[in-house]
This record gives sequence, C-alpha cells and structure tokens, in this order.
Amino acid sequence: MQALKHRSYLPEVNESRVQSNERLELLGDSVLGLVVTESLYHRFPEKEEGDLTMIKSLLVSRKVLSTCCHDMRIGRFILLSESEEHSGGRERPSILADAFESIIGAIYLDGGLTAARNFIEDHLLQQMDSTLNDDGHRNFKSILLEYSQSRNLGAPSYSIRSEEGPDHDKWFTIEVKIQNQAMGIGEGNSKKHAEQLAARSALEKLRMIDEEHKS
Repeated sequence: MQALKHRSYLPEVNESRVQSNERLELLGDSVLGLVVTESLYHRFPEKEEGDLTMIKSLLVSRKVLSTCCHDMRIGRFILLSESEEHSGGRERPSILADAFESIIGAIYLDGGLTAARNFIEDHLLQQMDSTLNDDGHRNFKSILLEYSQSRNLGAPSYSIRSEEGPDHDKWFTIEVKIQNQAMGIGEGNSKKHAEQLAARSALEKLRMIDEEHKS
C-alpha cells in the first residue's frame, strides 16, 4: 500500500510525509541500479565503464520506467489527491517512474534481492533490446552528461548558434561544448529538440574518438 501512496494523498488521510512512497522509492532506486548494472556487466563484457554508464542511464530513465509502469497499468492503483488526479497525475511520467521504483523497494523488503531482480528482469530488462534501439526513449542530454562526467570532462554546455523564423514557427540551431570544445550541433523547431539532437551528435563524436584511441 505504501509503495502506491503519493505524497499528495497524505493530507486527505492525515498522515505524515514519511508515510508516502518516497522512502521506498529511494530504496528501490538503489536496488534497481544494482540489478541493472550487474546485468549490463555480464551481458556486455567488451564494453567499457563509460558505455555501460550510458546504457544504464537510458534504462533507468524516467521515460523508460514510466513506460514500464504504464504498460503494467499501475497508474490506476496509485493513491493521489483529487486535485492531482484531476490534473492527470495517473499518467504523469514522474509519478509513474517513482511508483515503479517504490514498488521495487517494497518487493525487496518483502522478498529480498532475488524477488526484486525477477521483477526488474520481467518488466524492464526483457525489453532491453527494443528500448536501446528506440530513439524515442532516449534522453540524449542525460546520456551525454553521464558519459562526460564518467570521463571527468565536466558538464556539457549548450548555446544557441542561430534562431530564425517568426515567433510561431521558430527554427533553432544549438551547439554543445565540452570543456569549451565544440562537440555537436543540432537543429529543430524547438530549443529542447535541437539540444537533444546536438547531444546525440556529440555522443557519436565521442564514441568515434574512443574508437580511435582504442586502435
């Protein structure tokens, strides 16, 4: 029950913040990270730490976890306040992703690591190939950040190189730099989309550099 109790619901039943699913979410996040990392370690013995970090970042991203939770139709069971429910809380990715992690935490407490691993494998890892091949699931900015930091390169910075068109039909060109070095450019009809494409371009360039170093 606690794993499905969103904090917005607490005032309606006069309960304190610790009765929400947030503590279980914290625990579930750690268990999820361990299980996914262990799985990737054995599945991809040829990949280096930075590559494994990128794959893990994608698999445990809010978008992927919320999709898993949505597929399980967990949203209909989450305990929400009336206002949160009326504003679409049962379909909100952040709430669904948090619920997925809190359920993992609850399963771990009730059944141990084996039970939690089985749940994660059934509802997340079995779809790993399709998830990794689906650009719609990828948050390239997040993956680039993980990749860059894992190599002690700091955080990428994004800047607008150009902004064209009328207000209702803008076209943006975004550049991303790492350590003041241009690494990728992206274009799109929104800054967010252009940044994602710039991050994807930078990741491709970084991978090429890594391959050259290996050879």
